[in-house]
Amino acid sequence: MIRKAFKMAVAPDKHQEYERRHNPIWAQLADTMRRYGIHNFSIYLDEETSTLFAYVEIESEEEWNAMAKTEIQQRWWRYMKDIMPTNPDNSPITKTLKEVFHQE
Repeated sequence: MIRKAFKMAVAPDKHQEYERRHNPIWAQLADTMRRYGIHNFSIYLDEETSTLFAYVEIESEEEWNAMAKTEIQQRWWRYMKDIMPTNPDNSPITKTLKEVFHQE
């Protein structure tokens, strides 16, 4: 299993809306994530900075990248783009974080 961590952002006045849209997340999106080997996905919000910290475990980078091309992922990104900074393809702007310590 590959552990990934990354940062994103949400508009300062959209914290509650961001959380509402994730609870519950679309069943089709959750099912697709499982099919693409995505597990144990958590997102945390730093309310002071509007920074989102995400942690996910994936089975492979290839499946992770393939998930990004699915219709359901593309639809989710379009749904979220009005409350987050995004790239031209509507994906959230992310900054990958380097793991410096891990203990099981």
